[in-house]
Amino acid sequence: MNRLVLLAGLFTIALGGCSLGSTPPPPTPTQVPPTQAPPAPTPIPLTPTPAEVVVQVTAELVNCRLGPGTIYGTVNEISKGKSLRAVGRNESSTWWYVKDPGNPSGYCWVSADVTEETGDTSPLSIVPAPAANITDVALRVEPSRIVVNCDQFPQTVFFEAQVTIDGPALFTWTWEASTGAVSDVGTRIFEEAGSQVINEYYQINAPNEYWVKLHILTPSERVEQVNFNVSCTP
Repeated sequence: MNRLVLLAGLFTIALGGCSLGSTPPPPTPTQVPPTQAPPAPTPIPLTPTPAEVVVQVTAELVNCRLGPGTIYGTVNEISKGKSLRAVGRNESSTWWYVKDPGNPSGYCWVSADVTEETGDTSPLSIVPAPAANITDVALRVEPSRIVVNCDQFPQTVFFEAQVTIDGPALFTWTWEASTGAVSDVGTRIFEEAGSQVINEYYQINAPNEYWVKLHILTPSERVEQVNFNVSCTP
């Protein structure tokens, strides 16, 4: 009997020990962020293809010019019936900017009056007129050689330059001599492509080797030089 009581007491203490022990808290659930879809790729903008229109030459022989107008120099001549690829126009759509059939990497302008268009030309880009350039300078001195008595100084030497420009432009220049003389800036207006002549003169006071330079300032910079000899006899 006492043994049963003792066992019951031990069983009661064991149950009490189990109930007094600390039970660990349940684990905190981990917050899993929702899965995000990858960003959509940014679309690459497509470069529009430049507009082109085929134009056909309707006159017997057409000048393809440097710029949109007869005031520009001729780049090429194109025969009747030739098809050209127009890639641009002027603002009034009276001239077409076409690929030069005589130069695969070149372009020139043809008048709309001597061509027939095979499509809508309004999408063609407006192309600005080009700047004119110096294409040739012919410089000479007169006389090219001077031989005089040594008591016949000073002597006058004349210079002439024929300047060719391929379009309308403001032409400016100065002269410079080996004597140290420098002229004022000269000005001419080229209303169209072509040639104009300018002149200058200097006085020479002693025998020597001389030179004169023509400095072209606009429409493009260029320097031309001519040499001349002056000698004398006692």
